[in-house]
Amino acid sequence: MKKNWLFGKNIIISGASGGLGFAIAKLLIEKYDCNVIGICRNEKKVLSARETLKDKKEKFSYVLFDVSDKENWKNFAKNLKDNGITPDILINNAGFMLPFEVFEKVGEDEIDEIIDTNFKSVVYGAKYMLPLIRESKTPAIINVASAAGRCAVVGETMYCATKYAVRGFTEALHQDYKKSIYIAGIYPGFIKTDITDRLNLSEKNYGTISKMMLPAKKAAKRIVKRIRRKKKTIVIGFDGHFMSGCGRLFPRTTPSLITSVLKISGLELFDDVFNVEKNKEKNK
Repeated sequence: MKKNWLFGKNIIISGASGGLGFAIAKLLIEKYDCNVIGICRNEKKVLSARETLKDKKEKFSYVLFDVSDKENWKNFAKNLKDNGITPDILINNAGFMLPFEVFEKVGEDEIDEIIDTNFKSVVYGAKYMLPLIRESKTPAIINVASAAGRCAVVGETMYCATKYAVRGFTEALHQDYKKSIYIAGIYPGFIKTDITDRLNLSEKNYGTISKMMLPAKKAAKRIVKRIRRKKKTIVIGFDGHFMSGCGRLFPRTTPSLITSVLKISGLELFDDVFNVEKNKEKNK
């Protein structure tokens, strides 16, 4: 049986200390014998995750740096080149969400941080890895966006903005390199990862929301299956398919429908979105 193109590849994954990033890394190492370099910020967390690879942990190495800083990407690219390492695939996965709230409550520092992490890091990653990846016989750049990059979600203006930007960048990048490099965009719904850490979820809210989340391991399996087939657009999760499909077919009504559903849920998670006037009185 002919091996799939993924076997034995050198892969770079940002945001790889846990969650979806590490789940993808683990699957690629255990099933496809890949060598993965994870880009992380939390060394304690990534070391703990690495131990779960057991006898294959040598297949996973890591570097610690902030992906929103272009100088870090420049230095990383230089180190790879100096050490004769040719990456075959870059998976831009790092990102985070802000709490659900109306746009006027989003701080200036939060705006800068989410743009830098969710969007600029993807651009920098592609920019500085491309010269190296082009040397591979099977070059690929895969950007993890979100279903929120295909359909607007109330209370997540900046998250949606960055994910729409990643989508646009990915699709344009595909046009630039479609004859020479495999370019793909991933658009998942809610996945059970630490991306929700900043949402300040109560135990009750988390219990409710988590029931709708796709486990990271299952999400990784579906994503890698589609990467194996070189799919250009990868949508996963029931909510991901709903937002993507309905957002494309009914672009005006779907965001309003989502807003109504979130409002009816009554979850305190959305209080800052739907009780603006009430909160104003509370904060006087």
